[in-house]
Amino acid sequence: MFDLGTQELIVIFIVAFLVFGPKKLPELGRTLGKGIRELKAAMRNVKDSLDEAVPDVTEEIKGVKSNLQDSIYKSVDENFKEKAGNKEEAKVQQEAQESHDLSKGGVEGENVKKETDKNG
Repeated sequence: MFDLGTQELIVIFIVAFLVFGPKKLPELGRTLGKGIRELKAAMRNVKDSLDEAVPDVTEEIKGVKSNLQDSIYKSVDENFKEKAGNKEEAKVQQEAQESHDLSKGGVEGENVKKETDKNG
């Protein structure tokens, strides 16, 4: 847990022995052991609660992801259809313009022929 080696533990034990004395040292050890045990239990409870929450969060994230993908695909599809519709409209308008130009050009062509026939 704290990565303490044997030498460090011996030094800590000697300092504790000198500070607290031989009579209070067993009581201090028991208190320290209980505290560490309670800390481990609390950490285990936190880990368990996080493990329980992860599937709920994962499901929620999957739902949000699915909704986001659906809305993106729908938006892209609508834009594609709109552009395709605009292209079709533009093509129809261009064809109408070309047919109008042809009919107009045909009339002008006849007028030009009549004028050239009159002049020459």
